[in-house]
Amino acid sequence: MIMASRNVWSIGRNFLFGSRDWMIQYSAEIFIKSIPFRPFTVKCDSHGEPLENEDLLNNLLTMGVDVDMARRRQPGVFNRMTTNEQELKIFLLSKGASDKVIGNIISRYPRAITRNSEGLSKRWELWRKIMGSDIEIVNILERSPESFFRSNNNLNLENNIEFLCSVGLTNKSLCRLLTSAPRTFSNSLNLNKQMVEFLQETSMSLGHHDPRDFVRKILSKNPSILIQSTKRVKTNIEFLQSTFNLNKEDLLLLICGPGAGILDLSNDCTKRNYANIQEKLFSLGCTDEEVQKFVLSYLNMIFLSEKKFNGKIDCLMEEKVRISQIIENPRVLDASINTLKTRMKELVRAGYDLSSSNIALLSWSQKRYNAKLKRLNG
Repeated sequence: MIMASRNVWSIGRNFLFGSRDWMIQYSAEIFIKSIPFRPFTVKCDSHGEPLENEDLLNNLLTMGVDVDMARRRQPGVFNRMTTNEQELKIFLLSKGASDKVIGNIISRYPRAITRNSEGLSKRWELWRKIMGSDIEIVNILERSPESFFRSNNNLNLENNIEFLCSVGLTNKSLCRLLTSAPRTFSNSLNLNKQMVEFLQETSMSLGHHDPRDFVRKILSKNPSILIQSTKRVKTNIEFLQSTFNLNKEDLLLLICGPGAGILDLSNDCTKRNYANIQEKLFSLGCTDEEVQKFVLSYLNMIFLSEKKFNGKIDCLMEEKVRISQIIENPRVLDASINTLKTRMKELVRAGYDLSSSNIALLSWSQKRYNAKLKRLNG
């Protein structure tokens, strides 16, 4: 019992040492010391089923946690007799998180309450080497709590940071990775090494003179690639090369640029969506050469499912827009069907002839589009 009290006292000092306001520090330390110690056991009902920890349930409800959501996500947490929800709350409050944000984090990733204060402090310290402020980390945790709490292997995190720095990633690049694809840092070091080595080998096979530069370019275009398999990326590269009959130089330019974005897309999805684009455009009289040129001019359309792609094409053609106009302005497919319908009706009322005029304004920003519409109506 004496040892337990010392441990709790140590936790309080770790969280609140150095606070400018000693009264707040003193009060918080007393509060931490009052947290009950619960031995790790699991109680079961008469049928041998584990019972939920009632103290834990009450604590989480008081903290504003969506208990139903938490149960759906990680029900096993509720059977534990030892949890650290109060320590977690104090820790996150000290980093600038609000009560509401803390409730949301635990609702989405209940296992966060099983992490100990020492591990949390070390992990936060490592993240702060990359991020500019505590509140930036809090924002990531609210959006993707599993990226921080899923693993408590801080040595692996530290090794990943060192490795990614060693291949030439700047602090800015690491920050973007942590913001856009935080699971990268929960990967095993070997998994990240495999992808980086694969990308470097790919660059050399395509004649790139600087494999490190190639890796940086790919990651700048597609930060999520490190959380995918090398098999998926390789298959997508092969798909691009064979579908568009690209030589090594052109393939290199493509995957260092707009093609990088689709390298982590599901292979089945890539092939299925491209086959649908072909079928739809063939039915409208396009040649295979025109289809290839169209897709290469804006590869992002491969992300569009059959329903979305066909729906947008049909929507445009209902207002007498010609397929040749769409091929010349592929970015109009960025706009939602509702936006396309609304804008086309407004333009027609303003006397704008969509069949013979530039349709690029259908995908303009709202501010730019409104200014154009105002001029037309004026």
